[in-house]
Amino acid sequence: MPLRIVFAGSPAAAVPSLQALAATEHEIVAVVTREDAPLGRKRVLTPTPVADAAETLGIPVLKANRIAPLEARIATLRPDLGVIVAYGGLIREPLLSTPRLGWINLHFSLLPRWRGAAPVQRALIAGDEQTGATVFQLVAELDAGPVFATLEYPIGRNQTAGHLLEVLAERGAGLLASVVDDLDAGTAQAATQVGDVTLAPKLDLEDGRLDWSRPAAELDARIRGTTPEPGAFALLDGGERLKVLDAAIAHGDPTLAAGEFDLRAGRLLVGSGTDPLHLVTVQPAGKRAMAAADWWRGRIR
Repeated sequence: MPLRIVFAGSPAAAVPSLQALAATEHEIVAVVTREDAPLGRKRVLTPTPVADAAETLGIPVLKANRIAPLEARIATLRPDLGVIVAYGGLIREPLLSTPRLGWINLHFSLLPRWRGAAPVQRALIAGDEQTGATVFQLVAELDAGPVFATLEYPIGRNQTAGHLLEVLAERGAGLLASVVDDLDAGTAQAATQVGDVTLAPKLDLEDGRLDWSRPAAELDARIRGTTPEPGAFALLDGGERLKVLDAAIAHGDPTLAAGEFDLRAGRLLVGSGTDPLHLVTVQPAGKRAMAAADWWRGRIR
């Protein structure tokens, strides 16, 4: 018998999962998402990507930045299962036990590595070579429930957090839908998480700060792990902030002193603790994104 599902999610990374479930025989009785938020320079109140997707699919939407006030309303929907993908809030009792089958969560890491809000970003910053997605049973402890299914994915050398999250969101959606089908059929089996626990707290602006004295591989990982948000940046002489949008390790180029800039054959290089970095695209404070070499030419005139 098809399941009655309450889906909770907010960002674009949760949309593929919502669409995958909507394409099954199961019924999504409501979508819970965060409230409209002011975006852009004009601070226009904007629905979440999940809210937009739910309206397109004709699914009722409940908007709340905290899900607890919706407990009674969700209970009246008599859900068999709750599904959460990057909602942006915690689910506690009694709501945790309201659906007959509880809640399951699609998380973008290979648990128990990188429990928390920023698993993709932290994996890249740490220099991990592999990540993946996990569907697990939600419990009171953060991302600690038994695991139904996982998929593994190798991290590409040039992938940013934004690109990697898109890939995992698409692939994880199918994994999630298959677990929902197994729960409906009564064949789903969950296993206790095994391995060392690492935490992935939400990033703040300082996580994007670049220290040119660090090794090039570490700087490259930090740039990719904080792109597009919160963004990698360096402070220039005088405290000017320079956002680094795209860069690569300049293997084989002569070394430069840490923080030293040099324009070579049309490429802007900056010294690190090891190899130089080739800065491809930058954004000076208060200006548009531009080719790094053009920025440097304008600066030294």
